[in-house]
Amino acid sequence: MSDAELVLRSTRVITPEGTRAATVTVSAGRITAVLPYDAEVPAAARLEDVGDHVLLPGLVDTHVHVNDPGRTEWEGFWTATRAAAAGGVTTLIDMPLNSLPPTTTVEHLRIKQDVARDKAHTDVGFWGGALPDNVKDLRPLHDAGVFGFKAFLSPSGVDEFPHLGQEQLAQCLAEIAGFDGLLIVHAEDPHHLAAAPQQGGPKYADFLASRPRDAEDTAIANLIAQARRLNARVHVLHLSSGDALPLIRAARAEGVRITVETCPHYLTLTAEEVPDGASEFKCCPPIREAANQDLLWEALADGTIDCVVTDHSPSTADLKTDDFATAWGGISGLQLSLSAVWTEARRRGHGLEDVVRWMSTRTAALAGLDARKGAIAPGRDADFAVLAPDETFTVDPAGLQHRNRVTAYAGRTLHGVVKSTWLRGERIVADGAFTDPRGTLLTRPR
Repeated sequence: MSDAELVLRSTRVITPEGTRAATVTVSAGRITAVLPYDAEVPAAARLEDVGDHVLLPGLVDTHVHVNDPGRTEWEGFWTATRAAAAGGVTTLIDMPLNSLPPTTTVEHLRIKQDVARDKAHTDVGFWGGALPDNVKDLRPLHDAGVFGFKAFLSPSGVDEFPHLGQEQLAQCLAEIAGFDGLLIVHAEDPHHLAAAPQQGGPKYADFLASRPRDAEDTAIANLIAQARRLNARVHVLHLSSGDALPLIRAARAEGVRITVETCPHYLTLTAEEVPDGASEFKCCPPIREAANQDLLWEALADGTIDCVVTDHSPSTADLKTDDFATAWGGISGLQLSLSAVWTEARRRGHGLEDVVRWMSTRTAALAGLDARKGAIAPGRDADFAVLAPDETFTVDPAGLQHRNRVTAYAGRTLHGVVKSTWLRGERIVADGAFTDPRGTLLTRPR
């Protein structure tokens, strides 16, 4: 401890062994020790005593649409990472689409990295994209450090990122399996979507009927079959259908290498409460009924669902029209994700240790960053969020950091106030005040 530069102390530190009073020492941006609460502080070290606030590892959000460059009016690295930091997120992985160009070649990856480099308040990594015509680009992107590859099995909503048919999925997955990469998948079956009623208009019930659960269930079944055949690693993005859970459990039991995420909006919002015309609640797949939400929480509790990520997918306010058929589909929740999930988790009897597991430990593992991120333990990056878990606040869109302040959480009272966020031992935001950007660009560990 004699070489410690920084010491953080709290009566409640969430560690891999549980929550306890502890003193955490930091040197050169890494955690060097987790010591008893009353450990002596070296004279040369700076002490930050956060009292009874909870010290937890910075969140790792592996599903964020930053949209920069090309659609920077929708979001951007400066604003997205400020929102992340304000919400206790210290690492995010950017999705390959909605930016122009999409991250589907090494050249496009370099463009995005150049844009992000001086704007990132948090650490940032990148997913690549798997398209019908870029199989040849997948291995070079892997070698350049993307964390894996995103594919859609139904139309993505943007023309420059077409979806994969079943034959194209097989080709891409075979290529990715050849270097043991990871394919992350938006799993909705286009044939089921086409067969569903498509009425349009402001009624949320009509939109919900247009994105039925069986579209997810069928797409996931097909993905499981391909992963089984190729012994490939696959990850189901933003699961909303509780009906797919038995398929996933059975696949896991037979050794299929499949992981699953869900999102705060599926866990905290229900179809029954979405007002007609309120397209700030629109996302694909959609927010479903309360009974379905209960199934997702059960699957989180038993480990069928591995992790919780935001799928932060903002747009300009004018694209959020009152017609659910034509409005942009995406929930803006990056800054509020920890508080939203904690509010519902505590109501259902879960603890903050569970939230950390879902939103930091397992997301870090998904990205292969678990040697550096996701836990308060020696050797990990000194990334922290300081949380007042019993304090509440009412969501005011004017207080959000993302570029377009449209949110489905407006007016909600949430538990859990993030007091400060730390990145590699540097406090990057405290009580709403931000430092200059200090994030680094991450690549997949070799």
